[in-house]
Amino acid sequence: MRSLILVLIFAVVGSTAAARNPNFILFLVDDLGWTDLGCMGSDLYETPNIDRLAADGVKFLNAYSACTVCSPTRAAILTGQYPARLRVTDFIAGHPFHNTRLRIPNWTKQLNLEHLTIAEELKRLNYRSAHIGKWHLTPRDGVEHPDLWPEKQGFDRNIGGFSAGAPGSYHWPYGGGKNRASRKVINLPNMGKEGDYLTDTLTDEAVKIIRDWHDKPFFIYFSYYNVHTPIQAKKPYAAKVRQRMAAESKIRRHTNADYAAMIQSVDESIGRVRAELKRQGLAKETVLIFTSDNGGLLRQGATAVTSNLPARNGKGSVYEGGVRVPGIIHWPGVTPAGTVSKFPIISMDFMPTILGIAGLNPTRRMDGRNLVPLLRHNEPIRRDDLFWHYPHYHSMGGVPYTAVLSGDWRLIEFHDGKRLELYNLNDDPHEDRNLAKSNPVQAKRMVAKINRWRDSVGAQMPAPNPEYDPSEPTVIRFGTRERTPAPFRRN
Repeated sequence: MRSLILVLIFAVVGSTAAARNPNFILFLVDDLGWTDLGCMGSDLYETPNIDRLAADGVKFLNAYSACTVCSPTRAAILTGQYPARLRVTDFIAGHPFHNTRLRIPNWTKQLNLEHLTIAEELKRLNYRSAHIGKWHLTPRDGVEHPDLWPEKQGFDRNIGGFSAGAPGSYHWPYGGGKNRASRKVINLPNMGKEGDYLTDTLTDEAVKIIRDWHDKPFFIYFSYYNVHTPIQAKKPYAAKVRQRMAAESKIRRHTNADYAAMIQSVDESIGRVRAELKRQGLAKETVLIFTSDNGGLLRQGATAVTSNLPARNGKGSVYEGGVRVPGIIHWPGVTPAGTVSKFPIISMDFMPTILGIAGLNPTRRMDGRNLVPLLRHNEPIRRDDLFWHYPHYHSMGGVPYTAVLSGDWRLIEFHDGKRLELYNLNDDPHEDRNLAKSNPVQAKRMVAKINRWRDSVGAQMPAPNPEYDPSEPTVIRFGTRERTPAPFRRN
């Protein structure tokens, strides 16, 4: 009898050890368009490691970012809440527009500490958490705010995160001269050496953390600075892309060799992370999530960066190209390999899904959906309508708007000019045919949805600008320089 009891005790202990909570790594690529991967149909960008990740898990064809620019989406990912609820509705610190028809609201230029993050929630299960890369959730007012860095939001380690939304340079020492002095990447344990590339430096730290933390559950939020401007790649990588383009000499949708090489660096990074997980025996115990913070950037000045076709326009836009992003989830042993899903997901879904996989109930309200039933059994789950609220002007032609996606229908309510645009994305994925006038019943129904949602989240609205002079141009002022915002280019 005594020996039987001992056997049972060891069996229980062994099963408990085997059932340790999974690790989580969330890969967030900056400004990556929804077709900027080989597995999403790019005709130039080569991403074998990300393609393999998609083949191992679930690839979502209808993945969306919470906003058309970065900071709001980052806040939404970390909290599971709409940017409008958080009042973080533009990239920090936004553009200084003058002489606009509407005056933007007094929005929040930081992620306030009262909002619980994924890292803070996972502390309940004794997870260790690391932030790697871009943070961009503190004020951009000329000084740093360490009291709002990742360490104050539940993260045990902060590698490279501070106020800036882009590095001064991707090449060591990651500065960029006096004009980009405030964007020199800081909080790097290893500042690197001549010839180093920022993405590689951050990946070195990710690999070290996986190695050091292999014995207990961890969460890594790997928030790449790539592929945000400045468009700077490793020169040998870009040269090889140009050689391939010249040899093939065909008409392409994607044409920027430097941008392609930047994506290659991200792809190699993900390959290195997965290789380290395998070396540490953690590959089957680690859930991997891959996405972007907004649609791809169409142009930098006169230079084409990427294309989001068949979606219209790109980053900063009110249209699909501004918010369509890649979406991949790999839950080893659970998600069937090679699954392709048309179920629409959005940035706020990642937090409740991570908590659901870990077996935790959120302690605060979540606007996102827990995708666990969909991932585990491919069961249909209820999808609420998706909303976007951007009460700002943007340098790439964006104007204040609210939008809703309900099934195949997408309605945009423009606040500057009070006009509506209604599209059926199934019939018109490029949003060419505005049906607001020909289908007023559907338009009215969706406006009502927007009004109810705005009230429910306390969305801030722009107001008439009493100083607006229609005889004068609208300009963006950067110190002593002025620039007229560009109209949207059709893409």
